[in-house]
Amino acid sequence: MPRALPLIFASLALAACGPKAADPAAGGKFAGLDGEIREWRETLMKTRSVCTEAPADKACQSFEVACKGEKEITSADAAKGVTARVVAAMTYSGWDATHGEFSPASAFAEFAKTGETWTRQEIGPLNLTTCAVS
Repeated sequence: MPRALPLIFASLALAACGPKAADPAAGGKFAGLDGEIREWRETLMKTRSVCTEAPADKACQSFEVACKGEKEITSADAAKGVTARVVAAMTYSGWDATHGEFSPASAFAEFAKTGETWTRQEIGPLNLTTCAVS
């Protein structure tokens, strides 16, 4: 058995280097979504009071996309030329001046792609586990 351990570790290491599943946001109908999400982050930094009213060294931080979920394209969407619809939740830490510390914050948006253009609309809360509308 001791001789087999190096072979097992080598096999696991090689398996880890194998091909990875393609990121659906990297191309195809989701092409451009990652850039749109980065732009959303920048918009949050410029528009959320917990970000704009904080001292420069206390600006919002620790942004993370908590979930992304594809939504079904309805016949009404298809008639408008919508080819993809995605909801997303972003969590971050915003400065709480009252308590003198960072507090958790979140934002929710729905993205729709028509042609090569994505649009974004703020929406209500999402369940962060399922990415379904709460």
